[in-house]
Amino acid sequence: MFGIYLKRELSRRKKAALVIAMGLALGIALVITVNSVSAGMTQAQDKVLKSLYGLGTDMTVTKARSAPKAGSSQGPRFQFDAKSDSKTSQSSDRVMTQGGQALKSSLVQRVAAQKGVASAVGALSLNVTKVDGSFTQGKAQSSGGGQQGGPGGSGGGQPQVQGGGANFDVNSYSLAGVDVTDQALGPLATMKITSGKTFTSAQTDAKVAVVSTSYAKTKKYKAGSTFKISGTKYTVIGIATPDSSESTTDVYLPLKQAQSLGDAKNKVTTIYVKATDSKQIATVKKTIQSNISGTTVTTSSDLASTVSGSLSTASNLATSVGKWLSIAVLAAAFLVAALLTSSAVSRRVREFGTLKALGWPSRRVTRQVVGESVVNGLIGGGLGIALGLAAAYAVTAISPKLTAQLGSTGGGPGGGGPGQQAAKNTVEIALSAPVSVTTIALAVGLAVAGGLIAGAMGGWRASRMRPADALRSVS
Repeated sequence: MFGIYLKRELSRRKKAALVIAMGLALGIALVITVNSVSAGMTQAQDKVLKSLYGLGTDMTVTKARSAPKAGSSQGPRFQFDAKSDSKTSQSSDRVMTQGGQALKSSLVQRVAAQKGVASAVGALSLNVTKVDGSFTQGKAQSSGGGQQGGPGGSGGGQPQVQGGGANFDVNSYSLAGVDVTDQALGPLATMKITSGKTFTSAQTDAKVAVVSTSYAKTKKYKAGSTFKISGTKYTVIGIATPDSSESTTDVYLPLKQAQSLGDAKNKVTTIYVKATDSKQIATVKKTIQSNISGTTVTTSSDLASTVSGSLSTASNLATSVGKWLSIAVLAAAFLVAALLTSSAVSRRVREFGTLKALGWPSRRVTRQVVGESVVNGLIGGGLGIALGLAAAYAVTAISPKLTAQLGSTGGGPGGGGPGQQAAKNTVEIALSAPVSVTTIALAVGLAVAGGLIAGAMGGWRASRMRPADALRSVS
Protein backbone atom coordinates (compact mmCIF):
# COMPACT_ATOMS: atom_id res chain seq x y z
CA MET A 1 0.00 0.00 0.00
CA PHE A 2 2.80 2.44 0.95
CA GLY A 3 4.72 1.81 -2.28
CA ILE A 4 1.66 2.04 -4.51
CA TYR A 5 0.51 5.29 -2.95
CA LEU A 6 4.05 6.70 -3.07
CA LYS A 7 4.38 5.93 -6.79
CA ARG A 8 0.98 7.42 -7.59
CA GLU A 9 1.62 10.64 -5.70
CA LEU A 10 5.05 11.16 -7.29
CA SER A 11 3.55 10.58 -10.75
CA ARG A 12 0.82 13.13 -10.06
CA ARG A 13 3.35 15.77 -8.98
CA LYS A 14 6.13 15.30 -11.50
CA LYS A 15 6.88 18.99 -11.93
CA ALA A 16 7.12 19.70 -8.20
CA ALA A 17 9.25 16.59 -7.67
CA LEU A 18 11.54 17.59 -10.55
CA VAL A 19 11.99 21.13 -9.16
CA ILE A 20 12.96 19.78 -5.73
CA ALA A 21 15.27 17.16 -7.26
CA MET A 22 17.02 19.69 -9.53
CA GLY A 23 17.62 22.08 -6.65
CA LEU A 24 19.30 19.33 -4.66
CA ALA A 25 21.14 18.14 -7.79
CA LEU A 26 22.77 21.52 -8.40
CA GLY A 27 23.99 21.77 -4.81
CA ILE A 28 25.35 18.20 -4.82
CA ALA A 29 26.99 18.66 -8.24
CA LEU A 30 28.78 21.77 -6.98
CA VAL A 31 30.04 19.90 -3.91
CA ILE A 32 31.39 17.06 -6.10
CA THR A 33 33.06 19.49 -8.50
CA VAL A 34 34.71 21.55 -5.75
CA ASN A 35 35.92 18.44 -3.90
CA SER A 36 37.31 16.93 -7.11
CA VAL A 37 39.10 20.13 -8.14
CA SER A 38 40.53 20.48 -4.62
CA ALA A 39 41.83 16.89 -4.82
CA GLY A 40 43.38 17.73 -8.19
CA MET A 41 45.05 20.80 -6.67
CA THR A 42 46.53 18.66 -3.90
CA GLN A 43 47.88 16.17 -6.43
CA ALA A 44 49.32 19.01 -8.51
CA GLN A 45 51.09 20.49 -5.47
CA ASP A 46 52.53 17.07 -4.60
CA LYS A 47 53.88 16.75 -8.14
CA VAL A 48 55.40 20.22 -7.96
CA LEU A 49 57.13 19.45 -4.66
CA LYS A 50 58.50 16.16 -5.94
CA SER A 51 59.71 17.61 -9.24
CA LEU A 52 61.30 20.76 -7.80
CA TYR A 53 62.77 19.23 -4.67
CA GLY A 54 63.00 15.51 -5.42
CA LEU A 55 61.04 15.05 -2.22
CA GLY A 56 60.21 11.36 -2.43
CA THR A 57 60.60 11.30 1.34
CA ASP A 58 58.74 12.57 4.39
CA MET A 59 61.17 15.32 5.37
CA THR A 60 64.65 16.72 4.80
CA VAL A 61 67.31 17.92 7.24
CA THR A 62 69.54 20.84 6.24
CA LYS A 63 71.53 23.61 7.90
CA ALA A 64 71.23 27.27 6.97
CA ARG A 65 74.35 28.74 5.41
CA SER A 66 76.13 31.20 7.69
CA ALA A 67 76.37 34.86 6.67
CA PRO A 68 79.56 35.72 4.73
CA LYS A 69 82.23 37.69 6.51
CA ALA A 70 82.68 41.35 5.67
CA GLY A 71 84.85 41.82 2.61
CA SER A 72 84.74 38.17 1.58
CA SER A 73 83.52 37.16 -1.85
CA GLN A 74 81.18 34.20 -2.24
CA GLY A 75 81.11 34.22 -6.01
CA PRO A 76 83.11 31.91 -8.29
CA ARG A 77 86.61 33.02 -9.31
CA PHE A 78 88.52 31.85 -12.36
CA GLN A 79 92.22 32.16 -13.10
CA PHE A 80 93.82 31.63 -16.49
CA ASP A 81 97.49 31.47 -17.41
CA ALA A 82 98.82 34.17 -19.72
CA LYS A 83 100.72 32.61 -22.62
CA SER A 84 102.56 34.02 -25.57
CA ASP A 85 100.66 31.99 -28.15
CA SER A 86 98.62 34.08 -30.51
CA LYS A 87 95.54 31.98 -29.79
CA THR A 88 95.28 29.78 -26.73
CA SER A 89 92.23 27.75 -25.60
CA GLN A 90 91.44 27.97 -21.91
CA SER A 91 88.98 25.91 -19.85
CA SER A 92 88.19 25.89 -16.17
CA ASP A 93 85.52 24.31 -13.94
CA ARG A 94 84.36 25.88 -10.71
CA VAL A 95 82.58 23.39 -8.42
CA MET A 96 80.76 24.80 -5.39
CA THR A 97 78.35 23.35 -2.85
CA GLN A 98 74.90 24.85 -3.04
CA GLY A 99 71.89 24.86 -0.81
CA GLY A 100 72.51 24.91 2.91
CA GLN A 101 75.73 24.62 4.86
CA ALA A 102 77.60 21.34 4.51
CA LEU A 103 76.94 18.77 7.23
CA LYS A 104 79.16 15.94 8.44
CA SER A 105 78.28 12.58 6.91
CA SER A 106 78.20 11.07 10.40
CA LEU A 107 75.10 13.16 11.05
CA VAL A 108 73.15 10.87 8.71
CA GLN A 109 73.54 7.98 11.16
CA ARG A 110 72.49 10.21 14.06
CA VAL A 111 69.32 11.22 12.24
CA ALA A 112 68.59 7.61 11.30
CA ALA A 113 68.86 6.62 14.99
CA GLN A 114 66.15 9.07 16.10
CA LYS A 115 62.84 7.68 17.31
CA GLY A 116 60.28 7.44 14.53
CA VAL A 117 62.83 7.48 11.69
CA ALA A 118 62.71 4.48 9.35
CA SER A 119 65.74 5.44 7.27
CA ALA A 120 67.92 8.42 6.36
CA VAL A 121 70.18 9.10 3.37
CA GLY A 122 72.64 11.91 2.73
CA ALA A 123 73.15 13.76 -0.54
CA LEU A 124 75.49 16.52 -1.71
CA SER A 125 74.26 19.33 -3.96
CA LEU A 126 76.83 21.05 -6.17
CA ASN A 127 76.84 23.70 -8.84
CA VAL A 128 79.37 23.42 -11.65
CA THR A 129 80.27 26.51 -13.65
CA LYS A 130 82.37 25.77 -16.70
CA VAL A 131 84.16 28.55 -18.55
CA ASP A 132 85.97 27.75 -21.78
CA GLY A 133 87.14 29.78 -24.72
CA SER A 134 90.28 31.46 -25.96
CA PHE A 135 92.35 34.63 -25.84
CA THR A 136 93.58 36.08 -29.11
CA GLN A 137 96.77 38.15 -28.96
CA GLY A 138 96.62 41.52 -30.66
CA LYS A 139 99.29 42.92 -32.99
CA ALA A 140 101.03 46.25 -32.60
CA GLN A 141 100.86 48.41 -35.71
CA SER A 142 102.15 51.92 -36.35
CA SER A 143 99.45 54.39 -37.29
CA GLY A 144 101.92 56.92 -38.81
CA GLY A 145 103.06 57.26 -42.40
CA GLY A 146 106.24 58.47 -44.05
CA GLN A 147 105.63 62.22 -43.49
CA GLN A 148 108.12 64.45 -41.78
CA GLY A 149 107.46 65.18 -38.22
CA GLY A 150 108.36 68.24 -36.22
CA PRO A 151 111.56 70.03 -35.76
CA GLY A 152 113.42 66.79 -35.47
CA GLY A 153 112.69 66.10 -39.05
CA SER A 154 111.20 62.67 -38.54
CA GLY A 155 108.11 61.52 -36.69
CA GLY A 156 105.58 58.76 -37.15
CA GLY A 157 102.48 57.86 -35.17
CA GLN A 158 102.36 56.00 -31.92
CA PRO A 159 102.06 52.19 -32.32
CA GLN A 160 98.58 50.80 -31.62
CA VAL A 161 97.46 47.28 -30.77
CA GLN A 162 94.85 46.01 -33.18
CA GLY A 163 92.84 42.81 -33.09
CA GLY A 164 92.92 40.35 -30.23
CA GLY A 165 90.45 39.88 -27.38
CA ALA A 166 88.71 37.07 -25.60
CA ASN A 167 85.80 34.80 -26.48
CA PHE A 168 84.48 32.61 -23.65
CA ASP A 169 81.35 30.54 -23.09
CA VAL A 170 79.92 30.05 -19.59
CA ASN A 171 77.90 26.92 -18.84
CA SER A 172 76.39 26.28 -15.42
CA TYR A 173 74.61 23.11 -14.34
CA SER A 174 73.54 21.40 -11.13
CA LEU A 175 75.02 18.17 -9.81
CA ALA A 176 73.91 15.86 -7.02
CA GLY A 177 75.96 13.29 -5.16
CA VAL A 178 73.82 10.19 -4.55
CA ASP A 179 74.18 7.44 -1.97
CA VAL A 180 74.14 4.56 -4.45
CA THR A 181 73.49 2.01 -1.69
CA ASP A 182 69.99 3.41 -1.04
CA GLN A 183 68.44 5.11 -4.05
CA ALA A 184 64.87 4.79 -2.77
CA LEU A 185 65.49 8.05 -0.91
CA GLY A 186 67.18 11.18 -2.15
CA PRO A 187 67.49 13.02 -5.45
CA LEU A 188 66.95 9.93 -7.64
CA ALA A 189 63.86 8.73 -5.75
CA THR A 190 61.43 10.46 -8.14
CA MET A 191 63.40 9.71 -11.31
CA LYS A 192 62.85 6.85 -13.72
CA ILE A 193 65.69 5.44 -15.83
CA THR A 194 64.44 5.57 -19.43
CA SER A 195 67.72 4.69 -21.13
CA GLY A 196 70.73 2.71 -19.88
CA LYS A 197 70.83 1.79 -16.21
CA THR A 198 71.18 3.33 -12.78
CA PHE A 199 74.02 2.97 -10.27
CA THR A 200 74.81 -0.33 -8.62
CA SER A 201 75.60 -0.60 -4.91
CA ALA A 202 79.22 -1.41 -5.82
CA GLN A 203 79.75 1.89 -7.67
CA THR A 204 80.24 3.97 -4.52
CA ASP A 205 83.34 5.67 -5.98
CA ALA A 206 83.06 4.85 -9.68
CA LYS A 207 83.52 7.52 -12.36
CA VAL A 208 80.03 7.05 -13.80
CA ALA A 209 77.07 9.40 -14.10
CA VAL A 210 73.33 9.48 -14.66
CA VAL A 211 72.02 12.60 -16.40
CA SER A 212 68.52 14.04 -16.69
CA THR A 213 66.61 13.77 -19.95
CA SER A 214 66.54 17.52 -20.55
CA TYR A 215 70.29 17.91 -19.93
CA ALA A 216 71.09 14.89 -22.09
CA LYS A 217 69.06 16.39 -24.91
CA THR A 218 70.87 19.73 -24.61
CA LYS A 219 74.32 18.10 -24.58
CA LYS A 220 73.34 15.27 -26.94
CA TYR A 221 74.41 12.69 -24.37
CA LYS A 222 73.39 9.07 -24.44
CA ALA A 223 74.40 5.96 -22.53
CA GLY A 224 78.12 5.51 -23.18
CA SER A 225 78.90 9.20 -23.72
CA THR A 226 81.73 10.77 -21.74
CA PHE A 227 82.39 14.23 -20.32
CA LYS A 228 84.88 15.86 -17.97
CA ILE A 229 84.53 17.80 -14.75
CA SER A 230 87.69 19.48 -13.44
CA GLY A 231 89.76 17.14 -15.57
CA THR A 232 88.08 13.93 -14.36
CA LYS A 233 86.40 11.86 -17.07
CA TYR A 234 82.94 10.40 -16.40
CA THR A 235 80.90 7.91 -18.41
CA VAL A 236 77.14 8.30 -18.77
CA ILE A 237 75.47 5.01 -17.82
CA GLY A 238 71.84 6.13 -17.75
CA ILE A 239 69.31 8.80 -18.72
CA ALA A 240 66.75 9.64 -16.01
CA THR A 241 63.29 11.15 -16.52
CA PRO A 242 61.36 12.73 -13.62
CA ASP A 243 58.03 11.18 -12.67
CA SER A 244 56.42 14.57 -13.27
CA SER A 245 57.43 17.96 -14.64
CA GLU A 246 61.12 18.88 -14.97
CA SER A 247 64.15 17.88 -12.95
CA THR A 248 66.14 20.57 -11.16
CA THR A 249 69.28 18.41 -11.15
CA ASP A 250 71.22 17.83 -14.37
CA VAL A 251 73.91 15.33 -13.38
CA TYR A 252 73.97 12.59 -10.71
CA LEU A 253 77.23 11.10 -9.46
CA PRO A 254 78.11 8.64 -6.69
CA LEU A 255 78.35 10.55 -3.42
CA LYS A 256 82.10 10.01 -2.93
CA GLN A 257 82.86 11.35 -6.41
CA ALA A 258 80.73 14.44 -5.76
CA GLN A 259 82.48 15.00 -2.43
CA SER A 260 85.84 14.79 -4.15
CA LEU A 261 84.84 17.29 -6.85
CA GLY A 262 83.37 19.73 -4.35
CA ASP A 263 86.28 19.46 -1.92
CA ALA A 264 83.73 18.27 0.65
CA LYS A 265 85.08 14.99 1.94
CA ASN A 266 82.64 13.28 4.31
CA LYS A 267 80.16 16.11 3.82
CA VAL A 268 76.52 16.28 2.71
CA THR A 269 74.17 19.22 2.22
CA THR A 270 70.84 17.42 2.61
CA ILE A 271 69.64 14.44 4.65
CA TYR A 272 66.52 12.76 3.30
CA VAL A 273 64.38 11.15 6.00
CA LYS A 274 61.56 8.62 5.89
CA ALA A 275 59.38 8.23 8.97
CA THR A 276 58.11 4.90 10.27
CA ASP A 277 54.58 6.33 10.35
CA SER A 278 53.45 9.07 7.99
CA LYS A 279 50.95 10.26 10.62
CA GLN A 280 53.78 11.02 13.04
CA ILE A 281 55.83 13.30 10.77
CA ALA A 282 55.27 16.37 12.94
CA THR A 283 56.44 14.47 16.03
CA VAL A 284 59.54 13.14 14.26
CA LYS A 285 60.34 16.67 13.07
CA LYS A 286 60.29 17.97 16.65
CA THR A 287 62.43 15.06 17.84
CA ILE A 288 65.15 15.72 15.25
CA GLN A 289 65.17 19.47 15.88
CA SER A 290 65.45 19.02 19.65
CA ASN A 291 68.15 16.31 19.55
CA ILE A 292 70.25 17.69 16.70
CA SER A 293 70.71 21.41 17.23
CA GLY A 294 71.36 23.86 14.42
CA THR A 295 69.48 21.90 11.78
CA THR A 296 66.38 22.82 9.81
CA VAL A 297 63.81 20.07 9.27
CA THR A 298 61.49 20.67 6.33
CA THR A 299 58.39 18.58 5.65
CA SER A 300 56.25 18.46 2.54
CA SER A 301 53.60 20.59 4.28
CA ASP A 302 56.26 23.25 4.97
CA LEU A 303 57.19 23.30 1.29
CA ALA A 304 53.55 23.41 0.21
CA SER A 305 53.15 26.73 2.03
CA THR A 306 55.82 28.27 -0.23
CA VAL A 307 54.14 27.35 -3.52
CA SER A 308 53.17 30.45 -5.48
CA GLY A 309 51.86 31.17 -8.94
CA SER A 310 48.52 30.34 -10.57
CA LEU A 311 48.47 26.90 -8.89
CA SER A 312 48.54 28.50 -5.44
CA THR A 313 45.90 31.07 -6.38
CA ALA A 314 43.57 28.45 -7.82
CA SER A 315 44.12 26.18 -4.82
CA ASN A 316 43.25 28.96 -2.39
CA LEU A 317 40.10 29.77 -4.35
CA ALA A 318 39.05 26.10 -4.43
CA THR A 319 39.65 25.51 -0.73
CA SER A 320 38.20 28.75 0.59
CA VAL A 321 35.77 30.46 -1.78
CA GLY A 322 34.78 27.24 -3.56
CA LYS A 323 33.98 25.26 -0.41
CA TRP A 324 32.07 28.09 1.22
CA LEU A 325 30.16 28.66 -2.01
CA SER A 326 29.25 24.97 -2.25
CA ILE A 327 28.11 24.96 1.39
CA ALA A 328 25.96 28.05 0.80
CA VAL A 329 24.41 26.62 -2.37
CA LEU A 330 23.79 23.27 -0.68
CA ALA A 331 22.15 24.94 2.32
CA ALA A 332 19.99 27.01 -0.03
CA ALA A 333 19.03 23.85 -1.94
CA PHE A 334 18.02 22.11 1.30
CA LEU A 335 15.98 25.13 2.38
CA VAL A 336 14.21 25.40 -0.99
CA ALA A 337 13.44 21.67 -0.96
CA ALA A 338 12.02 21.95 2.57
CA LEU A 339 9.89 25.00 1.70
CA LEU A 340 8.59 23.41 -1.51
CA THR A 341 7.72 20.21 0.36
CA SER A 342 5.96 22.20 3.08
CA SER A 343 4.09 24.18 0.43
CA ALA A 344 3.04 20.96 -1.30
CA VAL A 345 1.69 19.64 2.01
CA SER A 346 -0.37 22.83 2.39
CA ARG A 347 -1.95 22.21 -0.99
CA ARG A 348 -2.81 18.63 0.03
CA VAL A 349 -4.88 19.62 3.06
CA ARG A 350 -8.01 17.91 1.77
CA GLU A 351 -6.13 14.75 0.88
CA PHE A 352 -4.47 14.36 4.26
CA GLY A 353 -7.66 15.35 6.09
CA THR A 354 -9.56 12.62 4.27
CA LEU A 355 -6.84 10.06 5.01
CA LYS A 356 -6.93 10.93 8.70
CA ALA A 357 -10.72 10.74 8.69
CA LEU A 358 -10.43 7.25 7.21
CA GLY A 359 -8.23 6.22 10.13
CA TRP A 360 -4.64 6.99 9.05
CA PRO A 361 -2.61 7.85 12.13
CA SER A 362 -0.34 10.91 12.08
CA ARG A 363 2.81 8.79 11.94
CA ARG A 364 1.58 7.11 8.74
CA VAL A 365 0.90 10.45 7.09
CA THR A 366 4.33 11.67 8.20
CA ARG A 367 5.96 8.50 6.84
CA GLN A 368 4.22 9.05 3.50
CA VAL A 369 5.51 12.62 3.18
CA VAL A 370 9.01 11.67 4.30
CA GLY A 371 9.07 8.75 1.87
CA GLU A 372 8.18 11.02 -1.05
CA SER A 373 10.85 13.52 0.01
CA VAL A 374 13.55 10.87 0.33
CA VAL A 375 12.76 9.59 -3.17
CA ASN A 376 12.99 13.17 -4.46
CA GLY A 377 16.33 13.49 -2.66
CA LEU A 378 17.66 10.28 -4.19
CA ILE A 379 16.58 11.42 -7.64
CA GLY A 380 18.31 14.74 -7.01
CA GLY A 381 21.39 12.88 -5.75
CA GLY A 382 21.53 10.79 -8.90
CA LEU A 383 21.23 13.86 -11.11
CA GLY A 384 23.78 15.72 -8.96
CA ILE A 385 26.29 12.88 -9.19
CA ALA A 386 25.86 12.77 -12.96
CA LEU A 387 26.34 16.54 -13.27
CA GLY A 388 29.31 16.50 -10.88
CA LEU A 389 31.02 13.66 -12.74
CA ALA A 390 30.44 15.47 -16.04
CA ALA A 391 31.99 18.67 -14.66
CA ALA A 392 34.98 16.78 -13.22
CA TYR A 393 35.47 14.96 -16.53
CA ALA A 394 35.34 18.28 -18.39
CA VAL A 395 38.04 19.77 -16.15
CA THR A 396 40.25 16.69 -16.66
CA ALA A 397 39.64 16.69 -20.43
CA ILE A 398 40.46 20.38 -20.80
CA SER A 399 43.43 20.03 -18.42
CA PRO A 400 44.04 23.74 -17.81
CA LYS A 401 47.72 24.55 -17.33
CA LEU A 402 48.81 26.01 -14.02
CA THR A 403 52.24 27.33 -13.10
CA ALA A 404 53.99 27.00 -9.76
CA GLN A 405 57.12 28.35 -8.14
CA LEU A 406 58.58 27.80 -4.72
CA GLY A 407 59.90 30.51 -2.45
CA SER A 408 62.67 30.25 0.09
CA THR A 409 62.29 27.97 3.11
CA GLY A 410 65.74 28.57 4.48
CA GLY A 411 67.67 25.91 2.60
CA GLY A 412 66.13 22.98 0.82
CA PRO A 413 67.03 19.88 -1.06
CA GLY A 414 67.85 19.80 -4.68
CA GLY A 415 70.55 22.43 -4.55
CA GLY A 416 70.82 26.15 -4.72
CA GLY A 417 68.37 26.77 -1.95
CA PRO A 418 64.67 27.03 -2.59
CA GLY A 419 64.93 30.71 -3.44
CA GLN A 420 67.46 30.01 -6.19
CA GLN A 421 65.45 27.09 -7.48
CA ALA A 422 62.33 29.23 -7.69
CA ALA A 423 64.23 31.89 -9.60
CA LYS A 424 65.21 29.55 -12.40
CA ASN A 425 62.47 26.90 -12.25
CA THR A 426 58.85 27.55 -13.08
CA VAL A 427 56.85 24.35 -13.32
CA GLU A 428 53.82 24.08 -15.57
CA ILE A 429 51.42 21.32 -14.64
CA ALA A 430 48.06 20.14 -16.03
CA LEU A 431 45.12 20.21 -13.62
CA SER A 432 42.88 17.18 -13.24
CA ALA A 433 39.76 16.60 -11.12
CA PRO A 434 39.76 13.03 -9.76
CA VAL A 435 36.49 11.84 -8.19
CA SER A 436 36.96 9.48 -5.27
CA VAL A 437 34.56 6.92 -3.82
CA THR A 438 34.43 9.06 -0.68
CA THR A 439 33.12 11.99 -2.70
CA ILE A 440 30.40 9.83 -4.25
CA ALA A 441 29.44 8.51 -0.81
CA LEU A 442 29.27 12.10 0.45
CA ALA A 443 26.95 13.00 -2.43
CA VAL A 444 24.63 10.09 -1.64
CA GLY A 445 24.60 11.08 2.03
CA LEU A 446 23.75 14.67 1.13
CA ALA A 447 20.93 13.49 -1.13
CA VAL A 448 19.39 11.41 1.65
CA ALA A 449 19.93 14.21 4.17
CA GLY A 450 18.25 16.72 1.88
CA GLY A 451 15.26 14.42 1.43
CA LEU A 452 14.99 13.78 5.16
CA ILE A 453 15.18 17.48 6.01
CA ALA A 454 12.49 18.36 3.48
CA GLY A 455 10.37 15.39 4.55
CA ALA A 456 10.75 16.22 8.24
CA MET A 457 9.43 19.73 7.72
CA GLY A 458 6.59 18.59 5.48
CA GLY A 459 5.73 15.60 7.69
CA TRP A 460 5.70 17.76 10.81
CA ARG A 461 3.22 20.10 9.18
CA ALA A 462 1.06 17.22 7.92
CA SER A 463 1.01 15.52 11.32
CA ARG A 464 -0.37 18.66 12.98
CA MET A 465 -3.47 18.66 10.77
CA ARG A 466 -6.74 17.61 12.40
CA PRO A 467 -9.29 15.94 10.14
CA ALA A 468 -12.11 18.34 11.01
CA ASP A 469 -9.94 21.44 10.46
CA ALA A 470 -8.57 20.04 7.20
CA LEU A 471 -12.05 19.26 5.84
CA ARG A 472 -13.43 22.66 6.91
CA SER A 473 -10.66 24.44 5.03
CA VAL A 474 -11.90 23.05 1.72
CA SER A 475 -14.32 25.42 0.02
